[in-house]
Amino acid sequence: MSTDTYPRDMVGYGSAPPDPQWPNEAAIAVQFVINVEEGGENNILHGDAASEAFLSEIVGAAAWPGQRHMNMESIYEYGSRAGFWRLHRMFVERDMPVTVFGVATALERVPEAVAAMKSAGWEIATHGLKWIDYKDFTPDAESDHLSQAIALHERVVGEKPAGVYIGRTSEHTQDLCAAYQHLEYSADSYADELPYWRTTPHGTQLMVPYTLDANDMRFATPQGFNAGDQFFNYLRDSFDLLLAEGTAGAPKMMSIGLHSRLVGRPGRAASLARFLDHVQTSERAWVARRIDIARHWRDVHPAVS
Repeated sequence: MSTDTYPRDMVGYGSAPPDPQWPNEAAIAVQFVINVEEGGENNILHGDAASEAFLSEIVGAAAWPGQRHMNMESIYEYGSRAGFWRLHRMFVERDMPVTVFGVATALERVPEAVAAMKSAGWEIATHGLKWIDYKDFTPDAESDHLSQAIALHERVVGEKPAGVYIGRTSEHTQDLCAAYQHLEYSADSYADELPYWRTTPHGTQLMVPYTLDANDMRFATPQGFNAGDQFFNYLRDSFDLLLAEGTAGAPKMMSIGLHSRLVGRPGRAASLARFLDHVQTSERAWVARRIDIARHWRDVHPAVS
């Protein structure tokens, strides 16, 4: 297939990535995400066909068509009832900023948590209307969910989201999100360690890539983390290598993905706390919200028409 017609970019920045010029000459930008999905997951109470089967303590769980899965529900409930508040305390005590990827219907069910996020100055990006797969949705149906998500987000949070991460995407998701001018970035990419621009039918779109490796979801998948020290060691090694590369002249970004129902458990939260303290030992790490990274990139490396 000709490279002129192949729709994927396999080259990216190649051997000469741009200098992001992070603030204060930081050698690494570190971005923590807390995913708020609890109460927006698959559930027949939400009009879905079956129970949730993804990212829980029940590794390899199967969806139960037409039935509530009470164990699965209670695992998700732990995230909003207990895990979130543990993570909130950990980050607030260290004055470390966070971006929340918030499923709109989940945020609607936890107004006290939303108020705590806003009080802490956290960014609340949209994570879609519901925490469900969109791969089989028509573009019109997915677009309708996205517009509902933004409207509900604005009502619950008090403002429209500036960023988006759907996660369980379709092939149409990125372009559908690009139609909303107030969405300053999309995180629905794992393709790089720096932000990049892509061309869409609606103009250029800034991608601020996310992560599935430096992510506590691997506590809930085969061939994942099964102990807190594995998680800590992986995060520490990733941070240390990126810091060293940045110090040598090639700064990058490190994303860390968190879920209250997973890393919010005590034995895992302890490992996260050690990593937060490790990050704070470096004077050349810029810990930022994702919107801060996106706006910095727009200023320093604007889209080329």
